[in-house]
Formats: sequence, C-alpha cells, structure tokens
Amino acid sequence: MKLLFIADGRSQIALNWISYFVDAGYEVHLASIYPCQPDLDFASLTIIPVAFSGAVEQGSTGVGEKRSLLRKLATPQVRTWLRHQFVPLSLPKAASNLQYAVGVSNLKPDLIHAMRIPYEGMLAGLASDALPAPRPPLLISVWGNDFTLHASATRQLIKLTRFAMERADALHTDCHRDLKLAHHWGFSKEKPGVVLPGAGGIQTEIFFPQEEPRQPVVINPRGLRAYVRNDTFFKAVPQVLARQPQTRFLCPAMQNQPEAEEWASRLGVGESLELQPLLTRSQMAETFRQSQIVLSITTHDGTPNTLLEALACGCFPIVGDIESLREWISPGVNGLLVDPADPKALADAILVALGDPGLRASAREHNLRLIAERANYRKVMGEAERFYSQICAI
Repeated sequence: MKLLFIADGRSQIALNWISYFVDAGYEVHLASIYPCQPDLDFASLTIIPVAFSGAVEQGSTGVGEKRSLLRKLATPQVRTWLRHQFVPLSLPKAASNLQYAVGVSNLKPDLIHAMRIPYEGMLAGLASDALPAPRPPLLISVWGNDFTLHASATRQLIKLTRFAMERADALHTDCHRDLKLAHHWGFSKEKPGVVLPGAGGIQTEIFFPQEEPRQPVVINPRGLRAYVRNDTFFKAVPQVLARQPQTRFLCPAMQNQPEAEEWASRLGVGESLELQPLLTRSQMAETFRQSQIVLSITTHDGTPNTLLEALACGCFPIVGDIESLREWISPGVNGLLVDPADPKALADAILVALGDPGLRASAREHNLRLIAERANYRKVMGEAERFYSQICAI
C-alpha cells in the first residue's frame, strides 16, 4: 500500500501514528505544512507551506524543534485568531503546490490521509479534486477541537470545514462526539468512520506506572493554548496550598512564557509552582510517574493524548466536564469532572483526590485496564491498518 500523509511533520501525535506504517514496511510519503526533519524513513518528504508556517526562528526547543515566532510574540488566543483569518487565504496556492508535487513525482497513492481538518483536511480536499483519475480515497482525521473551536470561527472556515467533510471518503475521529458532529458538517452516514485515539494509542514501553509518589504532586501538561483554562488552574493553586501547603504543581512547556510567569508572580505561588521547559516523551513519562494527579481543564477537547499518557503512568485525572472527556472519565470512579471555569471547584477536586488514597488507588487500576482495552498502541494501530484496507477496497 502506498500512503500519502498530509500532516504537521513536527507533531509527535502525527508521527506516532505515521511511524507504525513506516515500520510495517509500507511506502510512506509525507507532505507537511510546516518545515520539519522527522527521523523516519519516508519514501519522500515535501514541504507545502501555508500562511505563518515559515515564521520560525533557528533556535531549538527542548526537543530540538524550531519554534514559531508567533509563539513568542502573541498570546494563544491571538495566534489562533491570526491563523483563522489568514491561513485559509493561503490554501488555494498550497493546494496547487501539492498537486504539482504529486504530479511531478507521479506518486499515485493508494490512500491520502489528512491528519486534522484545519488545515490539512481542507488542503487535501482542495488538492485531491485535481489529481488524475482514478482519484485515491481521502481519509481525514478529526482532532479534539476541529469542530468545536475552529469550524465556526469565520465564514471561510465554516465553508472549508463543510467542503472537507463532503469531500472526505472516510473519517477517523478521536471521540464519538466528533463522529456525530461530522454528520452535521456534511460527512455522509453512508461513508466509513472509525473512533481511535489520535496518536494511535499509548506505547506502554514508554508510558507505564510505578509506585505512587508519596509527595503530593499535581501536573498540568496542557501548556498554553487558546482552549485551555489556565486562568482557572492558576487561581486554584493558592486555594489548594492554603490547605495542603506541601503540594507541588508541575507545568511542562510553560518555562519562559510571560503569561505563566505573570500568573505565578501575581499569585505569589512561585515556590510551589515549577514552570518546566518543553519535555521529550520519555521526560514526560517520568514526570507523570512523579505525579499523583493530572489536570486537563479545557473548554474544547477530544481525547487528549497527554491524558491517556498520564493514565497509563498511574495519575489520577481531574478534567473539564465536557462531552468528549465523559467518554473516558466516570466521576468518582476513575477520576473527577469539574466546571472548567470554576477555580474553587477545581481546588476542591484536587483536595478531595489528595485526601483520598483509596479513590486514587481504585481509579489507577480502573484506568490501567482502560488503557489496555481501548488505547494500547499495537491494538489501536492494528485496527487503523485494517481500516485503511477497508477504505482502499471500496
């Protein structure tokens, strides 16, 4: 099978998925909308830039990736707004570039897989219509907030989201909610769809549990994103410390970020709050194992990969009470749900979890079984491979 992936080649989520097919010996081609040099043996790598994807600095992050200048110069909300306004305008030219690259190489893939709707699915839909017959089937992945945050942001995004869903021959979503929403956006119920974790599941040789740490440690691994309620998180910290002053809070990917530093300074919690650099996957796994509780306080989400990784490492989850997360968390059984806009509710939930080792222990066992049943990497990717064969046989 000859596979063409259209993805952000810097994304570990995308690369986790794609690497399975490289390792399995398929002929794998990647078209990335961002400059990248992934350590995978691709048959070909093509860069198809869109607006802002070239705005990078040459310095490296903690995991060796180039970082966008936008990330340094604007808040997450401003960056998201700018992309909503300007990236769609660059897609027709990008689609022409992708058509040219595929045509010149005479690629003729058996399957095109675009890994999220904005902006890879939109790009793939625009480009695939002009590919020579027989046109390869187009599979689009839906990640977390593609529908709930991005799709309705502008008139152009509404139009492009609906176009991508009508053009897709098959769909992969990371939660059942998004499969239902896809039908609202024009994806036919007669076409095949599958619900699987976005990164292909958990590689348990990296993410595994050990004995629970004795010190109360809470990790917030979601970083600074437009849909993450870090205001709720930071306001909850002093409320927890007032009753559990030994608690430490770990915040990966927030080191040297003005927004996070301002919150820590304003609330006077710097000694209990560790703003960490961007961590590698193995460093993230070890950090999860050092933590008793993981937080995912968002207003838009699908199935967060960091949440699954934390569960696999034995962390007790406290997450925003939104539909997609209720597919994984049963309150009082294997975690707690809170209003993502309520700092007191979050602080109370953290204190409940810290004060109830029995709840944490039973949730830990429940969640390890959950990961084994629904998110084991080999099991998930085997199902994805069978889904690919099903699509190509239609």
